[in-house]
Amino acid sequence: MADTFPAPYPERTEPSPLALDGHRLTLPETVAVARGPHPPRTGLADDAVRRMRTTATAKDDLIAAGVPIYGVTAGFGDSNTRQVHGDKGAALQENLLRFLNCGTGEAAARDVTRATLLIRANCLARGYSAIRPEVVDLLLDCLDHDILPIIPERGSVGASGDLVPLSYVARMLLGDGDVLHAGERRPAAAALASAGLTPVVLASKEGLALVNGTSFMAAFAVLALHDATELAYAAELCTAMASQVLLGNPGHFDDFLFQQKPHEGVITSARNIRELLAAAQPGGLPDADRDPAGDDWAGEGYRRLERPIQDRYSIRCAPHVIGALRDTVQWAERMLEIEVNSSNDNPLFHPDGRVLNGGNFYGGHVGQVMDSLKIAAASVADLLDRQLELVVDEKFNNGLTPNLIPRYEAGSWDAGLHHGFKGMQISASSLVAEALRWTTPATSFSRSTEAHNQDKVSMGTIAARDARSIVQLTREVTAIHLIALCQAADLRGLEHLSPATAAAHTLVRKMTPFLDGDRPLQDDIQRVAEAVQSSELRRAVRAEEASSIG
Repeated sequence: MADTFPAPYPERTEPSPLALDGHRLTLPETVAVARGPHPPRTGLADDAVRRMRTTATAKDDLIAAGVPIYGVTAGFGDSNTRQVHGDKGAALQENLLRFLNCGTGEAAARDVTRATLLIRANCLARGYSAIRPEVVDLLLDCLDHDILPIIPERGSVGASGDLVPLSYVARMLLGDGDVLHAGERRPAAAALASAGLTPVVLASKEGLALVNGTSFMAAFAVLALHDATELAYAAELCTAMASQVLLGNPGHFDDFLFQQKPHEGVITSARNIRELLAAAQPGGLPDADRDPAGDDWAGEGYRRLERPIQDRYSIRCAPHVIGALRDTVQWAERMLEIEVNSSNDNPLFHPDGRVLNGGNFYGGHVGQVMDSLKIAAASVADLLDRQLELVVDEKFNNGLTPNLIPRYEAGSWDAGLHHGFKGMQISASSLVAEALRWTTPATSFSRSTEAHNQDKVSMGTIAARDARSIVQLTREVTAIHLIALCQAADLRGLEHLSPATAAAHTLVRKMTPFLDGDRPLQDDIQRVAEAVQSSELRRAVRAEEASSIG
């Protein structure tokens, strides 16, 4: 079965160093540095260092010639008509970082901050931002020593890049502000000193080079994209299990159907579901050509079939819903790989000595793909919520108990006292409603700001943060549904599961036992959600599939 991109990091204890050159950073490498238990150490490639020194020298030559340069010897934004002497260049950069330090909201999570530092360093490693290698070396040293700026999530309009959030990254390099060092909050200067690192004094343009880019939004986007891939597989697993516990028609996932409407993601999703349904049955899906009446009928007139010919859309159309998410992820992956390997600040310096002013800081592509990911992921959440309704509702679950309560003997004291998954369905519906509410495109809300200089902005950071939140909500819905499906499998009989879905049942049961009576389930949800995000669920099922095929 094909995933959109591979597992985030190889399981190893001695990772190879990651040399950044601004051209070849991959999304899995970014996830590995952000989340890996043994992230690779980072550094600048030799050719990146040469390019960086070339443009830093070109900048110095232009300053010496008295040329007015935006953000270097002229003010920022609509203040670009105010030229200052080259001797004021360093002070101009320091004031930039001061007035931008006005973010609000919760601090970004550790993985987002680590991804931000890596992506910013890689973008600067392209060499056209006129920043010295020593500054970027310190940025990477902080990453390797787990010294992380505390970055408020709110405050970026996504053009000129992530000015406000990235100012916290830049101030850390000056030894200003507070940081988290190995999880402990302390002053940046003290954290740098304890790691044997020396703060930098920024030269002209270097503050602007650090803050005038899309690296904060890209960090959210890359991690949301990775998590969405895990969600796609988990949703396919849920669909296979739902089909089994509802005694559904596996013929809905026959390859012939999907070759007639060959969207790549849909074909992949249907194939995954087929293999989950019948990983150990090479002869095909069980009951694919079943008679819904349960026997041969030669009569005339009318009769009511024992089982429906077609399952409801949330089962039958699941590959089309999940496949749209897979295709969105593939498209977004291409856009983000370009973004994290781009020079996205302003101005840029050509090796021949020219300085060019442009708008590469604009986060339009990140915003567009994240708004699309929001819709695709929330649609999967809605799909799973509809499947959950079929499983818990005795009107539709084909003989399972109402709300998946245990079966009690007649006259049992517990009869009538328990409500099973009633609360879980309420919670799932709430999570889905919240996810759907956030699907409003953030990129549609451009606001003119900064005295009408930034008169068209991307809102890419808000889109990426929203995508992160929707993916989190969808993961929690997935966890609720998986727990319910395992309950349904226990009630229906585990013989209805395939080896692959049985492996999922075994793993989930290690985290949440059979519900033999009402009890709090909030911790169970979080444990299963973490197994989805960490790839533990996918790896367990894949291992069983490989064993069955072998």
